[in-house]
Amino acid sequence: MNRLSLFSSPFLLGFDDFERTFDRVSKSANDGYPPYNIEQLDETSWRIVLALAGFSADDISAQREDNQLIIVGNPAKNDERTYLHKGIGARAFQRRFILADGIEIAEATLENGLLVIVLVRPDSKPRVQPVPIKSSASDRS
Repeated sequence: MNRLSLFSSPFLLGFDDFERTFDRVSKSANDGYPPYNIEQLDETSWRIVLALAGFSADDISAQREDNQLIIVGNPAKNDERTYLHKGIGARAFQRRFILADGIEIAEATLENGLLVIVLVRPDSKPRVQPVPIKSSASDRS
């Protein structure tokens, strides 16, 4: 069965990776752990806030791979307590966010159980580039 592509128009050149990105995002969007918020601070900056109760800074890693922000949590397993009820989930996770071209990671902080990552898009002017058009030798006669 053929699937209709969003980017099948002949006027959209070089957008082949977008469809694969959409597939990846839709598959990873189903997992709700850890809970997170995405806030728009202004026209060029955003804040991702992940609720990571029970995690220390040593239990969390974040890195950028191409246009993905990947956050991984592996809590330490040295807990020797006896719980009557354990309602605070501190299980391993991997959360991926797809970043648009030009988005930069400004900072990441862990405070009071919240991991806050600030993203910015530096001011960029529209790129205008003239394209020189050459004539072929047969057109000169």
